[in-house]
Amino acid sequence: MNEHDRLAESPFAHSPWRQWGPYLAGRQWGTVREDYSANGDAWGYFPFEQARSRAYRWGEDGIAGICDRHGFLNLSLALWNGNDEILKERYFGLANAEGNHGEDVKEHWWVVDGTPTHSWMKVVYRYPQAAYPYAQLRELAQAAGRDAREPELSDTGVLDQDRFFDVEVTYAKAAPEDVCVEITATNHGPDPAPLHLVPQVWFRNTWSWGRDARKPSLVASTVDGWSRIVAEHASLGRYTLHVDGAPQLLVTDNETDEALLFGRPANPSRYVKSGIGDHIVAGADTCQVVQGASQPGTKAAAWYRFDEVAPGESVTVRLRLISGDGHGGAFSGNFHKTMADRGAEADAFYAGIAPEVSDQEKQVARRAFAGLLWTKQHYRFRVREWLEGDPAHPPSPAERTAPDARNRHWTQMDVADVLSMPDEWEYPWFAAWDLAFQMVPFAQVDPAFAKDQLLLLCREWLMHPDGRLPAYEWEFGDVNPPVHAWAALQVYRAEQKATGTGDRLFLARVFHKLLLNFSWWVNRKDPEGNNLFEGGFLGMDNIGPVNRSETLPDGWRFEQSDATSWMATYALHLMTMALELARHDPAYEDVATKFVEHFLAIAQASTHFGSAGAPIWDEEDGFCYDLLARAGTQSRPVRVRSMVGLIPVLASASLEPWVFTELPAFAERLNYVLHRQPEFGQFLTWREDEHGRRALLSLLDERKLRRVLTRMFDEDEFLSPHGIRSLSAAHRDGIVVDIAGSEHRIEYEPGESRSPMFGGNSNWRGPVWFPTNALLVEALFVLDEFHRGDITLPVPTGSGTEVTAGQAARDLARRLSALFLPGPDGARPADGKRVESTDSPLWREHVTFSEYFDGDTGEGLGAAHQTGWTALVAVLIAGWPKGID
Repeated sequence: MNEHDRLAESPFAHSPWRQWGPYLAGRQWGTVREDYSANGDAWGYFPFEQARSRAYRWGEDGIAGICDRHGFLNLSLALWNGNDEILKERYFGLANAEGNHGEDVKEHWWVVDGTPTHSWMKVVYRYPQAAYPYAQLRELAQAAGRDAREPELSDTGVLDQDRFFDVEVTYAKAAPEDVCVEITATNHGPDPAPLHLVPQVWFRNTWSWGRDARKPSLVASTVDGWSRIVAEHASLGRYTLHVDGAPQLLVTDNETDEALLFGRPANPSRYVKSGIGDHIVAGADTCQVVQGASQPGTKAAAWYRFDEVAPGESVTVRLRLISGDGHGGAFSGNFHKTMADRGAEADAFYAGIAPEVSDQEKQVARRAFAGLLWTKQHYRFRVREWLEGDPAHPPSPAERTAPDARNRHWTQMDVADVLSMPDEWEYPWFAAWDLAFQMVPFAQVDPAFAKDQLLLLCREWLMHPDGRLPAYEWEFGDVNPPVHAWAALQVYRAEQKATGTGDRLFLARVFHKLLLNFSWWVNRKDPEGNNLFEGGFLGMDNIGPVNRSETLPDGWRFEQSDATSWMATYALHLMTMALELARHDPAYEDVATKFVEHFLAIAQASTHFGSAGAPIWDEEDGFCYDLLARAGTQSRPVRVRSMVGLIPVLASASLEPWVFTELPAFAERLNYVLHRQPEFGQFLTWREDEHGRRALLSLLDERKLRRVLTRMFDEDEFLSPHGIRSLSAAHRDGIVVDIAGSEHRIEYEPGESRSPMFGGNSNWRGPVWFPTNALLVEALFVLDEFHRGDITLPVPTGSGTEVTAGQAARDLARRLSALFLPGPDGARPADGKRVESTDSPLWREHVTFSEYFDGDTGEGLGAAHQTGWTALVAVLIAGWPKGID
């Protein structure tokens, strides 16, 4: 069976091949789910130091780990180098208040390979041989100002002279519930070094909260040289973890050390969560040391000790997790054959994706897909229970249910599923617009999962009753750009292109739920009813001079260029979905006319009248701006050239000849509207060829579009060598604007943010961001396809070189893809000045996918494992739907 066959067998989330995967988070501490404080300080309530000793309520975390799709049974790697003060069980990073640029993981690991059913997965973790410098990293961050670079692990010196182990963890499924595991550690340093490999298996604690007293069990035993850990769970049944060789088996309980953390006189269990680590590091009598068979526990480990690993030498341990009782031949020839076969099948699977690109591009795309697949995590959160607190624990503070308390109005949230996350450490929770972008590359390798995820976010246990989509767990009620319909269309078209048939049932199910979401936008984010929309930060954190989510004084408010343009785009996407569905069900034809009319109304408001007679379009500058408005009587533009003024470019869609031949009622209504309101005609461009009559609906007519694109492709403004900047470089010296009577300064910041707004952990004041760039690439292809290559643009502006819109799109895609490809000096622009840019092949062999990129140099910034939306590079490499040459 190859990977395509396994995918065909696995159309549903509960399909057997999807039972086990990389669903274990990289970080559970410091999340909102684990925060039961009165003040909402998630980082402070459950810090890293407590993670080793305190049971989690809603999830688990670990290094290079896997779990079942329900998050009950977990398997991951722990390590000790003989010098660390604690057993290395999870990745370390700084909390928001500790770092000079927000939360930041201080580890190096890379997802090397993976397949969609997780039949094959490979991760490399780089583990220092010296004591891990926890205190030093905190001191460096505290000493660094906001203008300084984030201190990283390499800045401490512990990785000098390659004094580290590369630990490669490989998973291969012999069957859906038969997982072979191989862990190989290589000493790259100049001297022999000790290493302890401690694979651990444990149950998520579900029994300590007073809601379900059933307790699973782990029993470890070594009989006749056959070492194993048997797991029994009321829902999962029995699993057996076989461990090769003769490691020491250790057993403890996944229970909080209440005596240590909270000064209680005794613990509920003799052995607690940190028991295995305390025994290995300090020799404490804190766990069962198994001789023969253990008593039942809920956390167990196999302790492999290598007193001296020579330079260049590798050591390997093997495990096998099998449903049921397992067997004595777990590490026979079948184990090695499974490893070899799954690796070869992964090669064959990816050989068919982007076959015409270079080997280096193939490697980047494959790594991007692998990292994207690894960001699938089990996510469990019942908001009502979280707000109330658990019966076995003290009641929640009253502040948690105050009118303005976090997530108080999302009590319908009751999710326990596998969700695609932005990354596994910095953002170990779904985010609505991140997830939408993530599904576009997912559609290239696993369209069933992509469809399931887009539907899942619209289900009644996630979507708010009023139609809102949940933004992210820090505040579900925040507003993200409405890109769900765009993503659904991309997934639909990708599958249609691959199979010849689109999944209309999927499209209809998404469409029906998005009708509710569109209505929420119209009813809640257009307070004046004038088709000019608010939204707040809309995912682009600090792109404005002030936080656009906060209430302005004296009745002033923002009427946003991007919110209004997003809604125009949203209307066109829903129109397109309705037209596609109407080809097979006439009931959708009327809905399509509703959305084309809604688009035209938004377009008219945004470019002509607006609140108090001011449009978001500025004729003098040839650009779109946010408006400051008050009570519909005063309005003026906020003259900051940023991505908010480029979003109008996205609002375009074509009506192909089949629309006018197959859907005459839609065509008749459109003609009627244009006849009665001829001013709407400026938002349509008509063409006719041998195939029939076609129309382009666009928020910006060709003249305005050219003026905006002239700025977008100007290297002194938005166009960088690595993509489109989020703020014009024309603001390098800063610009001061009046916001509701107060002066505020904003300036181009190509790298890390110097503003504390939104915690300072992301920056939209200059860097290149993949999601909006990908949208611009696709918009240019739409324009090119409609004009059949007849429309040309100067790229770069002022160069004298005219290219088609399709060529401009491909040039932009090339700039973005080149971030991850070696330049003339062999370095990748995205590596910047980080340790990855050194000449050492140990660093250069690994591609890092960052959250965003320096607008001047292309250096990767923010989260360092963001193969969430940055995995869009795989789509750009594989080839977006082509325009006309």
